[in-house]
Amino acid sequence: VQLQASGGGLVQAGGSLRLSCSASGSIESINILGWFRQAPGKQHELVAIISNLGSKEYSAPVKGRFTISRDNARNTVYLQMNSLKPEDTAVYYCKTVLPVTSGWGRGTLVTVSS
Repeated sequence: VQLQASGGGLVQAGGSLRLSCSASGSIESINILGWFRQAPGKQHELVAIISNLGSKEYSAPVKGRFTISRDNARNTVYLQMNSLKPEDTAVYYCKTVLPVTSGWGRGTLVTVSS
């Protein structure tokens, strides 16, 4: 299963964006899905994960501002991002975490202006 992200764009600090991630196949059997990001010149960073039971975990920088969700019927994962900050600027990717079924798919660029 390969995941492709979309929904990025340019937004002012304090604004919101909703990212979507469409899967090439069923995500019903994927236990854990995750959103990651890569800022210019940096490594990939875990942003949030969600299990098939709905358990969610967030990295410290985004906790309280971002919300991950999944719709198994639509084979889609979402990331609602509120109160965006310039340091959230990055290419955002979604990926299967458990099990890992593919490499990095297409990301979507989020740029937050100050």
